[in-house]
Amino acid sequence: MKLSIVIPVRNEETVIKKIIDQLEYELKNLPYEIIFINDFSTDDSPRLIKEIIKTKEQISLYDNKKIGLGGAITEGINKAKGEVVCIMMCDLSDDIDDLKKYYNIIKDEQIDAVFGSRFIKGSKINYYPKKKLILNRIFNLATKLLFVSDYNDFTNAFKIYRRDALLKTFPLVSESFNIFLELPLKIISRKMKYKIIPISWTTRIKGDSKFNIKELQSKYLFTLIYCFLEKILLKKRSK
Repeated sequence: MKLSIVIPVRNEETVIKKIIDQLEYELKNLPYEIIFINDFSTDDSPRLIKEIIKTKEQISLYDNKKIGLGGAITEGINKAKGEVVCIMMCDLSDDIDDLKKYYNIIKDEQIDAVFGSRFIKGSKINYYPKKKLILNRIFNLATKLLFVSDYNDFTNAFKIYRRDALLKTFPLVSESFNIFLELPLKIISRKMKYKIIPISWTTRIKGDSKFNIKELQSKYLFTLIYCFLEKILLKKRSK
């Protein structure tokens, strides 16, 4: 079962080589491809990836056709050739060992997705700014209650899906980080099977964060309302 790893890139020249080295080392015994989506970078990120691609056929680079992280993720899913797709950020915050756990679970079990959580027993967080953590927990709790779900880390980007399950969530409407909320909510609303596991997470230590709470509040609220209304509509259609 081939694994496609979709990684959006915007001005990540300081971490590109390191994340590739980590993935290659940890996944050397797995069938995989790495798909970088250039999200309008203004630094040397695209050039660095193009140089690496010359000697590594399992790595590819595409340009985002729409402005915004949501467009980059959608483009990556469309380009993926693997039966399973993992979405992760380029900031070295995710533990590659957790990616291997994701892969083995979804390969061996009859499920559509594996959701990692930073907030359950067995998880580890290496520093999280207090204000962001509080806002994150409040939003995730509200989402959990609204969708009557056992999941509690919707906003975390790092998840793995069967590609055919992802395609059932299309069209995707989110333009930014709220894409990471839209995907699991649509999986849950469609009553697909998923498993939750604890993961390790580290706040960004290199490069600049693209996450801006104030700018994204309205986008997250829009996605939450949109997915809730869709859930109601799907429920009515199933009757």
